[in-house]
Formats: sequence, structure tokens, C-alpha cells
Amino acid sequence: MARKRKTRTHVKEDTKPANVPKSIIIKHGQVGHSLSQLVRDVRKVMEPNTASRLKERSRNKLKDFLTIAPALQVTHLLAFTLTARAPSLRLIRLSDGPTLSFRVERYSLMKDVLNTSRRARSVGMEYLTPPLLVLASFPPPSPTTPPHLPLLMKSFQSLFPPLAPNSLSLSSARRVVLISYNAERGTVDFRHYIIKVKPYGVSKRVRRVLEGATQSSGLLDLGNEKDVADFLLRKRGEPGPEGGYESAASSAESVAGDDGDAVDLAEDYVGRNNKKGQRRAVRLDEVGPRMELRLIKITEGVPGKEGAVMYHSFVKKSKKEVALQNAEHAAKAKLRKERREEQERNVQRKKAASEKTKAEGADEDELSEDEDADENDDDEIGEWNEEEDISEGEDDEESEDESSEDERPTKKVKLRKKS
Repeated sequence: MARKRKTRTHVKEDTKPANVPKSIIIKHGQVGHSLSQLVRDVRKVMEPNTASRLKERSRNKLKDFLTIAPALQVTHLLAFTLTARAPSLRLIRLSDGPTLSFRVERYSLMKDVLNTSRRARSVGMEYLTPPLLVLASFPPPSPTTPPHLPLLMKSFQSLFPPLAPNSLSLSSARRVVLISYNAERGTVDFRHYIIKVKPYGVSKRVRRVLEGATQSSGLLDLGNEKDVADFLLRKRGEPGPEGGYESAASSAESVAGDDGDAVDLAEDYVGRNNKKGQRRAVRLDEVGPRMELRLIKITEGVPGKEGAVMYHSFVKKSKKEVALQNAEHAAKAKLRKERREEQERNVQRKKAASEKTKAEGADEDELSEDEDADENDDDEIGEWNEEEDISEGEDDEESEDESSEDERPTKKVKLRKKS
């Protein structure tokens, strides 16, 4: 007998804060396999507040995502495309802009970074919480600071949830996204790291004993060792104890971090023996992807409804040209507003006309029903009602009239001849 599944009738509560930014990362146009993989890697970085399983179709346009995004409470749209010169990225703030256009100068996929690193490994549980954002090398606001840099910094800040140290759980801090500004090249470096916590002040072999074996059997393999000291104190690269043992003074290179990397855990952290108050060494392991982005331009509004160009790295305009451009955009915005108001008036007018037509049609239906009812009353006059009681003592004339009305023609009896 099949097991009966219980139907859940209660509504699950949404535990996510309302101000958490949500993003959609897409590719549009003809792109290669490498850029498609980069899109999937960036989705991995932005988890869990992104559509990680989104599948684009060839007939989907950028306008389709811009239309559906506000209904899904999406705040950012990242669109990758491939141009004749290099891949490009557009960072769109929904639903009123601005739009930042980048050129992807160089990039590396997650698999490439993991293949070149011996330590960085991801188990998958790190992506259940959003990453922490670190902004580095951005100049502080000042009269000499280029005006586009503060806007660039705020655009990246709005991509990730705001950091609240008072309410942040230590176990939820699992990843770090580093956005670094390179003033010499004028580019922005994008890096992605996983936070690793290791025992402090012990060698690698001792850490293997403390943390547990990494073998599938669950036991540390010491079959080739004659003594546990051969495993714990042997110098790096030596085949056996003949080469001597390393002392505490000679094992500085094997210590997991220095005093600058050591911290006392304020809360329990993920991992074995990472309890509150324990001294641990913190390390960042890069897992990718990497991107080197060059800002091309910043425009007001979103694609299809662009406004003035706020910044352009190649085109410089005079104050007169900027004023003329602002006047043109203001005229376009005014015309767009007038058209929208006219459309709203047309909609209201058509709605009122349709309601009036429905009301007139309802009145005509009522009149036709009344006329039909009167005709039915006229037809019913003089008809015989079988349920009507006949009172005694009526006039003979009325009885004769009624009897004559009630008379029915008798059927003629047909006689069949016998053959």
C-alpha cells in the first residue's frame, strides 16, 4: 500500500529580510562556451539571492527580463554579451537605473582557479549564505576624486546585502568578494574567496591529526611509519628519521599563520573543534572566478529608456555640449510623459464608453423581458386552468360556455378487416 503524503496547509514564513538585493545574471546574443561558463560562475558567487537555474532562450530579449524583473522584486540585472573586441558586462540597477557598462579585459573561470590551487576546495555549503563584500583601493571622497568613482563603489555595494555586525552570525560568514580598484590601469579587479579557519601554532601534520583523517576510511594512514614521531616531527622532504626531526624553532614555516592572522573566535564556527574562545588562524582561499573590468560609461535609466550619459571613458564633451544633451533628454522625457498621460486618458475614456454600452445593453434586455412577459400574459387569458376550483351556483350560460370550450373532438374508431 502506497504511503499517504500529508498535505501541508500552513504557510511558510519568509525569513529573508525585505531589503536584501536580488539579481539576475544572463547572457544575450551569440556567446561562446567559455563566456556561458563565466555566467554560471558569477551566478554561483551571487547565491543564494539570485536565479541560479535560469535558462535563457534564443528568442529572449533584454527587454523581456527588464519587464519581468520588477514583478519578481529583482533589484539588479547583470547582462554579459560578446562584442567584436572583448566580452562586455552591463550592470543595471532596476527599475530606474543607472546602467554601468564594463569591458571584461581578462577573466578566469572557477575550474581554472581550482586547478591551479592545491588548497582551495569548495564543499558547497558555503553558498547557502551571501558573501561579505570588501572594497579596496578606492580613493576617499574629495574634491580631486573623479565623480564616477563614488558612484561605481556604491553600485557594487548595492549588489550585496548590507553588513550588520551587531546581528551578523559568525557561522554565516563563509565567503568574501573582493572588489579592488587599480588606479594605474583604471580597472576594477573582481575576486572570490572562501574563509578557512585552521588551528593556530601547529604544524601541518599535527593539524591532520587534530582535524581528523582525510582518507575515505576515516583513519589516518601510518602504516609506513615506524614511530608517530616519524610522522609528526620529520622535516619536510625527508624520507625518514635519519635526516633528523624538526624542532619548534625550525617549524616556523609550517605554522598556520602569524600573529596578524590569529583571532579568538567570538562564537562557534563551522568545522571541527572551532568553539567559542579558541584561537584560530584565518585564511582566504581563492575559488574564482576572476575578472578584470574596465568601466566604459555610465548612463541614466535602463536600456531602452536611456537618459543622459553621466560618464564616458573615451568621449569627453564640453559644458555647452553637455547642456545641449541634457536639454534634449529633458525634451524626450517630457514627450514620453505626455504620451503616457494621453494613453491613460484614452484608456479611461474607452473604459467609460464600454461601461456605458454595457449599461444600455442591460436596459434593453430588461425592456425586452418586460415585453415578453406582457405577451405571455395575453396568451394565458382564456386558457383552461385544471387546478382552478369551480364554484357551484354559476349561471347556466357560463357553464355552457365552459363546457363548450372543454369539449374535445371524439376519435373515430377504425375497424380492421380480417384478412
